[in-house]
Amino acid sequence: MKRAAIPLILLVSGFVLGLLCSVSLRHPAAATPAAVIQKEETPSESAVNTTSLLHTAAAVTNALHDQDYETLSTYVHPTRGVTFTPYSTVDLQRDQNFTADQIKNLSSDTSTYTWGYEDGRGESIQMTMSEYFSRFVFDADYTQAPKVGVDQIITSGNALENLTEAYPDCHFVDFCYPSRDPANEGLDWCSLKLVFLGEKTSWYLVGVVHGEWTI
Repeated sequence: MKRAAIPLILLVSGFVLGLLCSVSLRHPAAATPAAVIQKEETPSESAVNTTSLLHTAAAVTNALHDQDYETLSTYVHPTRGVTFTPYSTVDLQRDQNFTADQIKNLSSDTSTYTWGYEDGRGESIQMTMSEYFSRFVFDADYTQAPKVGVDQIITSGNALENLTEAYPDCHFVDFCYPSRDPANEGLDWCSLKLVFLGEKTSWYLVGVVHGEWTI
């Protein structure tokens, strides 16, 4: 299963190499078919921080891919925990929030939680943590995502995209499949947005926002 993470690692390495070669940050050379899309940086945002953010995001997606929740828990913010949003629109008052210890023991947690409401039907999403992760976190192999955005949302639909308003002090990486099957013409897009808070030299995971085509 480790082989699946290689392209994303190459992507990040290619991004670093692009920085060292003075390639424009808005249009870095891609080392793989995936493309990193980044908003224009302000003078206060350093390329080193962006590279560190990408490395951390890659490590988180690798842990999700391997279902290595002990490793995943080491990236969760020690006091804020991590909040999960199933359909793009963040509601910090209602979305489920978990501590690092709860993430570490995710596989053994058989409790059922209310995560929000299903698109189109309005029924409450009642799932265990493992069930939610399968449906609303790693519903696609995001280590192979063809598009990766840094502080930029790649694809959006009918759901309100309020991530930057909900997390004004944070940065995020958007792993996106604009379409999983060309025959569906984008109606099957999905994304995983990982939200991080920077503290000193570390990036801590504070939000996991899932996105997909909605009615």
